[in-house]
Amino acid sequence: MAKQTKKEKFTGKLHVKKGDKVMVIAGNYKGETGEVLEVFPDKYRAIVDNVNMVKKHRKPTQNNPGGITDIPAPIHISNLMLLDPKTGEPTRIGRKEVDGKLVRYAKKSGELFN
Repeated sequence: MAKQTKKEKFTGKLHVKKGDKVMVIAGNYKGETGEVLEVFPDKYRAIVDNVNMVKKHRKPTQNNPGGITDIPAPIHISNLMLLDPKTGEPTRIGRKEVDGKLVRYAKKSGELFN
């Protein structure tokens, strides 16, 4: 018998990208807004500026004096909602084809995302 290979984990399309303005809709930081700094599609997590801050103990180096610094930790993507570019309110997104390209748009206002 052939050895079974490990199934690959399905990763669907994500509604957030680096640079998006988002609002946290659940958890300890509910209601806070910020910009997405980094996205981890395999873990369904994103780092949002000034959200989910944790203390990090850093060792001194030539470039870094060391000490305890605050850095943003990843937050699950399901707890994030994009902000409408027109109104600034949280909105769901849709995808449609414009000039042969698939673009994202805000469901509330119909405005396209960059």
